[in-house]
Amino acid sequence: MGEVFLRRLSRWQAEQYREQLADLHGAAYGSPPGEALRDRAPFLEQLAGASARPGFDLVLADGGGPVGCAYGYPAARDSGLWRDFAGRVPEELEELTAAGRVFVLAELMVLPRHRRQGIGRRLHDRLLSGSGAALAAVVLAPMDARSQAVRAARRSWGWVAAGTLRPATPGGPAPEVFTRPLRR
Repeated sequence: MGEVFLRRLSRWQAEQYREQLADLHGAAYGSPPGEALRDRAPFLEQLAGASARPGFDLVLADGGGPVGCAYGYPAARDSGLWRDFAGRVPEELEELTAAGRVFVLAELMVLPRHRRQGIGRRLHDRLLSGSGAALAAVVLAPMDARSQAVRAARRSWGWVAAGTLRPATPGGPAPEVFTRPLRR
């Protein structure tokens, strides 16, 4: 495989790449052909919502076409993101969110054939290094949080458990929140 280059995209460039990013998302998560279109719409909605936030940032891995990307945005100062926190929000997370110093990693994906080459780590590090935040946060679906590859990456990249959010549906799975201090 050829060399993979990373580059930042503005929100307007991300909009131009939206269809390619949706293709990348489907391929990265292995959407079966019959479900690819069904999975595409929620991703495009999520991308549109994230890119509309102030401070949105996206890093694209390009190896003759998109092979991975990571994007995120600063958490809103009103702490609305943590309103469904199960239990007390950790003090550091609450204080840094109110101060506008938390960056949310919304998505990190790499095509299966390009995994285990350090591309995910490069995307992760490049995105977070440009955030200017003191703390990064990520919310993972319970199944994602338990996957062996995600657990290994999360640990080696310095993410620690901060708590859980209330399930979207009663009795449903609780999304997990992880944080990582950012060096300044």
